[in-house]
Amino acid sequence: MDGQENEERGTGDEAAPEAGRARRRAFRWPGARWWVAGLRRLGLALAVLVVTLAGTVAGTYAGGHQGTDIGPFRAELSLSPSLSGGTTIDVSPLGALLLDSHNGPAYLTVKLGSLDQRRTEALLDDPASISRASQSAVEDVRIGVMRLGLKTLAWAVLATLLLAGLVFRNVRRTAWAGGLALVITGGSLGLAAATVRPQSIEEPRYEGLLVNAPAIVGDARRIANDYTKYAEQLQRMVGNVSQLYTTVSALPLYEPAPGSTRVLHVSDMHLNPTGWSLIRTVVEQFGIDVVIDTGDITDWGSEPEASYVGSIGLLKKPYVYIRGNHDSARTAAAVAQQPNAIVLDNSTTTVSGLTIAGIGDPRFTPDKETSPAGSGLTPQVADQVIGAGEQLGTTVKNSPTKVDIALVHDPASAGPLSGITPLVLAGHLHERQVAKLPQPPGADPTTLMVEGSTGGAGLRGLEGEKPTPLTMTVLYFDQQKMLQAYDEITVGGTGQSQVNLERHVIREPEKGAQVPVTPTPTRGGLESSTPTPAVTPTR
Repeated sequence: MDGQENEERGTGDEAAPEAGRARRRAFRWPGARWWVAGLRRLGLALAVLVVTLAGTVAGTYAGGHQGTDIGPFRAELSLSPSLSGGTTIDVSPLGALLLDSHNGPAYLTVKLGSLDQRRTEALLDDPASISRASQSAVEDVRIGVMRLGLKTLAWAVLATLLLAGLVFRNVRRTAWAGGLALVITGGSLGLAAATVRPQSIEEPRYEGLLVNAPAIVGDARRIANDYTKYAEQLQRMVGNVSQLYTTVSALPLYEPAPGSTRVLHVSDMHLNPTGWSLIRTVVEQFGIDVVIDTGDITDWGSEPEASYVGSIGLLKKPYVYIRGNHDSARTAAAVAQQPNAIVLDNSTTTVSGLTIAGIGDPRFTPDKETSPAGSGLTPQVADQVIGAGEQLGTTVKNSPTKVDIALVHDPASAGPLSGITPLVLAGHLHERQVAKLPQPPGADPTTLMVEGSTGGAGLRGLEGEKPTPLTMTVLYFDQQKMLQAYDEITVGGTGQSQVNLERHVIREPEKGAQVPVTPTPTRGGLESSTPTPAVTPTR
């Protein structure tokens, strides 16, 4: 028994040396040990690289964003990994501008938020600050991008260190991963900075509604040149506006009777902040009781534009508004939130003793240029526009109180209101017109007054050879709520600074007098040959 155990023990003892000899034979090739060790190091290096890349990407997405102020805008800057590089300027919900601004591997996204009302008003109160803001905008972007780069670098390294610590649980390998993240992220940002192409801003690609921007606003560089003139002349213009009372005193004496009501008619602001400064001046100096806005207060009817209407509340006067074809339901809702605003949509209201009826434009076409009423309207669109006037006409007829003023955006809607209200106010054309509507047999005459653009047509006002002036009209109503006189106020457009005020006293034309003919759109886009007498004023 003991012998058998010894034999078995001896066999085992002999097996161990045999296995050792086999291993030694396997490593008899001198490079085999180094090959295995090299494979092991390579695997560890690849593992460190993979963890580093994962941590860098995670850190970039987690911390690669930075809020900053660019002029009156609040902007959100963000970085993301990319092979091609470039920049997207997101103007939600209008679309985006795509710039080939730099090479990869970092992509910059700039998301413009809403205008800051306080900073925007500061630009208006100090015209010289417009020039300073335009100069500081470049510095704002540079500082914002630098802060974004440093923040992204810190987050990438931190995320990599945390991930490497969890994966390797080894200080040396974690440190290697952190250092590699620093090199990769810093090198990527350095490459992007070294390949920046500032001229790319002149050659953007458009997405969304901004595809129409070049057709709407014209050549960007020419507009920028014109706007420089605008900034230079803004100080003089504001000074001239403050002297409107002096201009009034030089006119032939017209003193409204006690108990009269003064209405300021504005239209087609198109986001021009200068219009608010002019409106506030006129409201204060002319003792305005009611402000009436016949639409197109914005350009695109988007949510970021909604902050523009916040100046309505600063007027401290009733503000009666109807929607234009550039205004959305969201725009109307933003106006309605102002404490002194009244939004009419096929409805009536009574303000300062005046009963006013109004209806919004049936179209929402922010991506199309304004076209004159009765010109360029397809039969279907003409039916829409004239149909709105017919709807309002029914509302006026059914009103328990006599309607003193009817409001439409497009003058093409005014025809059905003839003979059922003494005065119709409109806008849309960016050009003043005053005329009598074709009068049905036995009906009282109706005057149509089309306002120009209180915002100088916005950016569109810079397209022509001469800039579009800023216009508004003060209407005087007697105790019987009949229009007795009106003052036409005109402020020179971009690069111009003159202020004109013309006073008109309403007098009916003498019997037998010849009056000009103004065509009136009808359903189907045809024009009526019925003469439309114009109001004959004395100045």
